Amino acid sequence: MGARDLFDLRESVGNQNDNQWRLAKHVIATTAGETSNLMFSPALINVILSFIAAKSPGATEEKILALLQASSTDELNAVCSKIVTMVLADSTATGGPMISAANGVWIDKSLTVEQSFKNLLEISYKAAFNQVDFRTEADEVCEEVNAWVEKQTNGLITNLLPPKSVSPLTDYIFANALFFNGRWDREFDPSLTEDSDFHCLDGTKVRVPFMSDDVFGYHIDVYPGFKVLNLPYRQGSDREEDGRGFSMDIYLPDDKDGLPAMLETLASTSDDEEIPSHWADLKELKIPRFKFGFDFEASEALKGLGLNLPLETIVHKSCIEVDEVGSKAAAAAAVIGVGACGPAEKKYEFVADHPFLFLVKEWRSGVVLFLGQVLDPSMH
Repeated sequence: MGARDLFDLRESVGNQNDNQWRLAKHVIATTAGETSNLMFSPALINVILSFIAAKSPGATEEKILALLQASSTDELNAVCSKIVTMVLADSTATGGPMISAANGVWIDKSLTVEQSFKNLLEISYKAAFNQVDFRTEADEVCEEVNAWVEKQTNGLITNLLPPKSVSPLTDYIFANALFFNGRWDREFDPSLTEDSDFHCLDGTKVRVPFMSDDVFGYHIDVYPGFKVLNLPYRQGSDREEDGRGFSMDIYLPDDKDGLPAMLETLASTSDDEEIPSHWADLKELKIPRFKFGFDFEASEALKGLGLNLPLETIVHKSCIEVDEVGSKAAAAAAVIGVGACGPAEKKYEFVADHPFLFLVKEWRSGVVLFLGQVLDPSMH
């Protein structure tokens, strides 16, 4: 696989990404997102929606195709296949990030599964396929799915499916998990980390450890009302043939309480429109260490995007840890289905001492592994 393949993926992924900020807005609105740190995996949610479209011909399929701006379920399946096999392939052997991505399907043994659908799951989605007995062993299947997710995320995501979320009426569960552990291309020197004030949205302050670095070689994009810093992760030694590169982008509003307005701007700008920006050098760089987990019901947030899935419950859980060495993050989601099968002039400070957004992405394909907000880095 080469850089060309990743670039070819970019258009389809770009169309899917059009929704990520709008979805973030609805996640915040339907959870305790106004007061807590949160994160989710757009890549995992899009894979789950593609799976639902593939198994639900008709109105649901049409809605998902419109939402993800795809021409057909064939296109969605092909994009998922490339994301799972190319973008989310592990690169620890060559010194790049450790990545583990997996899909799994549990279908009740009373249901007839067409061979073509089974092939699609195993080939396009690289999904482990399991026929189980929900009618008499719902609790055991729930435990089996949770154990599988825990294993796939190196123990970071436990109990994805809450007790009693699986019942004898359940027909299938589609779950996916993602684990990412990357070292910064330039690690922060821990001896420069010091406690400082972080200003929360409600006007209170918390003391948290801030990492800092010599600013030489860092650049930011300056937009009206906010700035974006790109922190690359160390790439594998095979990057020429592989072409992948991962980074964390931190979106920092100019105003201490500017996060809601910034998110509104991002959510209301489509991918084709460019928000005007310019490139700039830094005179100071400070980013807080943070570590937290977040779980929510994605099916609720998707209603805000006009997608109502009455027979499906999508649960999603993720966690992240960011420190001087790099980031360790994991996410898992499951759908439980019932009853239906240039040279800068001015130098800027980038001091993230107030709420900000972040995303972890593979930059050639545009695939976003994680998207989140940090309202209070002291909250775990």
